[in-house]
Amino acid sequence: MSIQLDQSRDLLRVENLRVAFGPPKQRREVVEGVSFTLAAGRCLAIVGESGSGKSVTARSLVGLTGGDAHVSADALAFEGRSLLGLRDRGWRALRGKGVGFVLQDALVSLDQLRPVGKEIAEGLRLHRWGTRETRRARVVELLTQVGVPEPELRARQLPHELSGGLRQRALIAAAIALDPPLIIADEPTTALDVTVQAQVLDLLAQTKERGTALILISHDLAVVARMADEVAVMRAGEIVERGPASEVLARPRHAYTRALLDAVPSTHSKGTRLSPAPPSPLIREPAPAAAAPVRDGARVPVLEATGLVKRYRGPDGITRTVVDDVSFELAAGETLGVVGESGSGKTTTARIALALTEPDGGQVLLNGGPWTAVPERRRRARRRQIGVVYQDPLSSFDPRWSVERILLDALPEGGYPGAAQRRARIGELLEQVGLEHEHRDRRPLQLSGGQRQRVAIARALAPEPSVIVCDEPVSALDVSIQAQVLDLLTDLQAALGLSYLFISHDLGVIHHMSDRVLVLNDGKVVEQGTADEIFFSPRQPYTQQLLAALPTLAREPRDLAEVG
Repeated sequence: MSIQLDQSRDLLRVENLRVAFGPPKQRREVVEGVSFTLAAGRCLAIVGESGSGKSVTARSLVGLTGGDAHVSADALAFEGRSLLGLRDRGWRALRGKGVGFVLQDALVSLDQLRPVGKEIAEGLRLHRWGTRETRRARVVELLTQVGVPEPELRARQLPHELSGGLRQRALIAAAIALDPPLIIADEPTTALDVTVQAQVLDLLAQTKERGTALILISHDLAVVARMADEVAVMRAGEIVERGPASEVLARPRHAYTRALLDAVPSTHSKGTRLSPAPPSPLIREPAPAAAAPVRDGARVPVLEATGLVKRYRGPDGITRTVVDDVSFELAAGETLGVVGESGSGKTTTARIALALTEPDGGQVLLNGGPWTAVPERRRRARRRQIGVVYQDPLSSFDPRWSVERILLDALPEGGYPGAAQRRARIGELLEQVGLEHEHRDRRPLQLSGGQRQRVAIARALAPEPSVIVCDEPVSALDVSIQAQVLDLLTDLQAALGLSYLFISHDLGVIHHMSDRVLVLNDGKVVEQGTADEIFFSPRQPYTQQLLAALPTLAREPRDLAEVG
């Protein structure tokens, strides 16, 4: 299926692109006959679920499909030059100078042993741009452009010393360093908070206005709506719908496109299911009211933080306060959403709540009892009361372990003494999170991103906690899998009476999931209230700024009426 742009200005031409993996007799085709053209100054967005072939399509344009890939096309041309049959040296000459490539997984993509400044400067050095001094100045300029605070300091830091958002911005800085005529951005804003996302999108829009072509791969359809001139919807290796962004996103013709749009959490989706899949039979019944300690005639919060303070000494010798007098309460069966920009203190606050980071001031109570103010030996027996689901479960799993062993390791000590009981409990956990018996023996790398996140949720449920800290639990998932996981978390909360401390930079997700919202900025609580109060009547300028930066997905009035 072809996307037709101005043929007289084609920068990139792709005709009948096919990509397959494996030996000839067992070859599996993952991109099947994709065709499009792209002109200078235009943005083509490619959207679709994980496994649809969109990232493989992008990688084939820069020679990064891997040695076992078989790539064929009737035409694959950039600036009038055929890329078919290009050898490694030719691809290296193209990447960076001709095509800038922004990958999603910044932590894997950056060299962990090299400061990010040297990583950004590497492309400049390989293409013999400037001197060492001018390259150093260019790195600082690029980091400033993509919204990195204290760029001179950040350039000297290693990737693991930066937040996910800062690492992603460093990748974008490296991609635009040589002002290439084409930028391919594969989920470039996945790890970014809403204001930094807006800065990065503004930067990409400015490069587009200067004539740079852009291929944007994203599961965030609101980002697509803001950036794209054309949209191609991929499913199972094929383009099933394409056209002007305004038409595809507002009046989709294909059922698959409509399903993607319906899965987007928003102001209008609160209280409704995002995915068509029904809940597991094990989690249909609502939980009975849980017994909770009482203080002064009122139920004690399951999690209570008072005056939390945390300071860190940076590599420049300066001590910075990253959590500054943060207080909050989380009631039984409630979801408290925590929002703020990268560096606002969200994740540090979560780590303090989990007693993984010791506060310099203040304390946390768990189910009415001391939690952070006691030594670990006294906490150990109570750790089962609080669980956690991280953004990237793959990095928190032992890759050698099967799913069954991961879950067995998480079962409470002494809770299931017999092997049969433990196996039955594993089966129950898998069913609760929508996984099959066949997943027991699989290892993390044999699972999709959505399946890994379901295993992470099952692991958090295994000790039967009352509180689960969700730290960006769906930010790396495509929109339809995200919808399934959010529905799963909602169903589990209703069935088990769970309380969630829910951290996300996606304000649509926060509004959809939260009863109350806590807004952080520079480690301080700026504002807190019910979700509707924060989103519809924000009092503080910072909160108003966050909401103003949120990209929106315009739908036709009839769509909104159907939802609300």
